[in-house]
Amino acid sequence: MSALEMREASSSLQLCRIMMPDDANIMGNVHGGTILKMIEEAGGIVCTRHCNTQSGDRCVAVLVRVEKTEFLAPVFIGELVHVSAEITYASKHSLEIQVKVMAENILTGAKKPANKAALWYVPCSMQNADKIIEVPPIKYASAEEEEEGKKRYEAQKKEREETKARIEEVMPPTPNPEDTPKELHTVSSSQSSLIQLMGPSDCMLHDYVRGGTIMKLMDEVAGIVAARHCNTNIVTASVDAINFHRKVKKGCVVTVTGRLTFVSNRSIEIEVLVDAASMEEKEKYRAVSAFFTFISLDKDNKPLPVPPLKIEGEEEQRRFDEGNARYLQNKAKRLAAKERRQ
Repeated sequence: MSALEMREASSSLQLCRIMMPDDANIMGNVHGGTILKMIEEAGGIVCTRHCNTQSGDRCVAVLVRVEKTEFLAPVFIGELVHVSAEITYASKHSLEIQVKVMAENILTGAKKPANKAALWYVPCSMQNADKIIEVPPIKYASAEEEEEGKKRYEAQKKEREETKARIEEVMPPTPNPEDTPKELHTVSSSQSSLIQLMGPSDCMLHDYVRGGTIMKLMDEVAGIVAARHCNTNIVTASVDAINFHRKVKKGCVVTVTGRLTFVSNRSIEIEVLVDAASMEEKEKYRAVSAFFTFISLDKDNKPLPVPPLKIEGEEEQRRFDEGNARYLQNKAKRLAAKERRQ
């Protein structure tokens, strides 16, 4: 098989797995983090395969960004999840992967679209993880398809630069449960953190933590924040762009903290920040940041109204206003997309 044939054969992939009880919450809804982890695994495999079709350093694909991800329908215990990943654009040092997730009822054969996402990876050398390898070219169906991919590449590059300006913001410590404020539905009453030591099972081939592992932890913390605020069954509705600012190495302790930033009538936005520190140095650095959106559901999985957020102070008001702007922008995009389909 020629190098070109190998590249074409390695440019797509499908993973399948049945959803088990430990993938879901107590209501049987599969965690958004479980789906995100499967998406990242599929993307990482197809990227790593493609980048090793050329001679030279062996490499492994490292996740650097996930574009806004929509959870189109809830997935339940017992359903078979199909994750399809395909390379859609290649720059000199990065790859865009488009992923689609379908959930199948294995009793009836009925399928439903559950998720779609776009991810960006860079190939890092197995000999030196700080060395980024050049990406083998891919074949496009048309010049227009390549040009559209280039526009997406430039847009995400610009957004990553803008995000860097605020990643060093210090998250206040999570309140002690014994000192929980009496005032409910405030930012501090639901803020939550998770601290975990990253071990070998969390890592890829060169001892760096997989992006999917981090995203799963982020979704878990965001879910705790949402549940504390709503006191109902909650599910992940969408995730704004997830930016991986720095790699996390095996043996690091990660602190994943989530706090409410905005609440509408039917949804809540939660900012999740991931800080990491090695056991030796103990100096924390910002590794990942993102905004998760959750909705509250009743026993029939129908949306419920969300308790309003009680703002305390100018800083919380600023974050609320920024969240409102993101909410209105995303709402306008959804309406525009709906009109284009009609």
